[in-house]
Amino acid sequence: METRNRATDHAMPLIPDPVVFQKRLAALPIITYHAGEIVFAAGSKTGRLLILRKGAVAIVKEAIEIAKVAEPGAVFGELSALLDQPHTADVRVLETSQFHVADAAPARARPDRAPLRCDGVGTASRRRQSCPH
Repeated sequence: METRNRATDHAMPLIPDPVVFQKRLAALPIITYHAGEIVFAAGSKTGRLLILRKGAVAIVKEAIEIAKVAEPGAVFGELSALLDQPHTADVRVLETSQFHVADAAPARARPDRAPLRCDGVGTASRRRQSCPH
């Protein structure tokens, strides 16, 4: 996955060093949810980023399912975590799913020392917002 740098208009990788990213991801705790459980509830504030390891979830906003996600590496809760705001949609588990869990507080306070830096997450989030649904 690549993104464009408008200043130079060169393709640049979304994750500058995949090996470092994978090491950081592997160091994060893993949490398991089962079908029907709510990972994030709209209006709640968890301060967590969840990165899908395996499984499938539905994104539900105002009782309408707007997306299903089953791609390992998908990130949930990034806008809430980065902006320190409540979640804007429910994330409901469709099948037993595992997530890497990152606390957003260190990333907001000291991005250079966070176990999982948020710069790529912010880029991914901007890309997702610009895609038509």
